[in-house]
Amino acid sequence: MRHIVWRLLSLAVVTLALSGHGFAQGRDLRYSGTVNDYTTNFDGGGAWHITGEWTMSVKGDSGKGTFTVGLTMARAAVEPRSFHTHHITVEDGQVTALSNGYRLTGTAAMAGNGGAAGFTGSPVTVDITGGNAVPFSNIAITVGHLDWQRETNRRVGHDSASQSSYDESVPPLA
Repeated sequence: MRHIVWRLLSLAVVTLALSGHGFAQGRDLRYSGTVNDYTTNFDGGGAWHITGEWTMSVKGDSGKGTFTVGLTMARAAVEPRSFHTHHITVEDGQVTALSNGYRLTGTAAMAGNGGAAGFTGSPVTVDITGGNAVPFSNIAITVGHLDWQRETNRRVGHDSASQSSYDESVPPLA
């Protein structure tokens, strides 16, 4: 019951946030959300449970943006759980409009447990998309050869709501 109430409250907050669309082009935009998902067994050691928070800002009509995400990872069902963190930042990435959101591409600065990560300098593609009812509800992150494409509204049992939000509406980029 508490889970349903939480979803309804989350939906109400997202609906209120989405109702403020239609602002002028050229304004800086900011998007943010949460990640809570599982990977496939891409490294042979079992699936990873990934949680974290992300932000993306778009710098007016420049076609440039910044994306950051802080992730906590742990093995989902095997011991040892191997808890660790990753921070990924793409500054001045190229932003392109998609029919249902944005794509940001660029080179990543990455950290693992606070130190430089081995894939610093890897290419990163971030797609922030959604549907008619909930724009910007999905995020797909592809880091170099690792494919962490996940929809933020797909969770264990496919029943957790996305917690994306944004400050402005999506203006078309030139």
